[in-house]
Amino acid sequence: MPTLPVVAEWEPVSAGALEPWDGRHDRTEIEALAGDPAEIEALAGDRAEIEARARELGLQPVRWPSRWPPDTSTAMLAATYAKRVGRAVAFSLAAFRQEFAGGRDLGDRNTVLIAAAACEMHPTAVLKGIALRSVRDALRDAGGRAQRAGVRGLPAIQVGRRVYEGLGSVAEAAAALGAGRD
Repeated sequence: MPTLPVVAEWEPVSAGALEPWDGRHDRTEIEALAGDPAEIEALAGDRAEIEARARELGLQPVRWPSRWPPDTSTAMLAATYAKRVGRAVAFSLAAFRQEFAGGRDLGDRNTVLIAAAACEMHPTAVLKGIALRSVRDALRDAGGRAQRAGVRGLPAIQVGRRVYEGLGSVAEAAAALGAGRD
């Protein structure tokens, strides 16, 4: 599995904040297109790609939540709050474990709170944190910064002015850092 030769700063960014955004992973639009065979096929392809990538990396099999894709708005606010308290990486990893190893829905507030508790964030503090206007503003602002940097898809890693996106982003960014170019 590729790793970066430096410690990266994790910045929660909501995919919906990026342009152009095609809506493929927006829950409301997916429900509206539920009968569209092309859309259903595209989502199945996304799952197959994720499962294949997990196998390639030697990760455990993916357990999909019953509702996919989830509404991650609460999880993204919690990740933004987690960054403020120095737990962005721990929370993100715990949330992904809940979703893809546990098969739990990140659209469910309790799943978000379980992930938060796993990295020593008190549920009451998280609930208060995600309700703060400053946290909502920080998440929105992070999306704006990502968009201005040229980010169009997630995950993304910025090295200097260059943005690496998608499943190969870690390997590409690591190669760029190793070569000393940005």
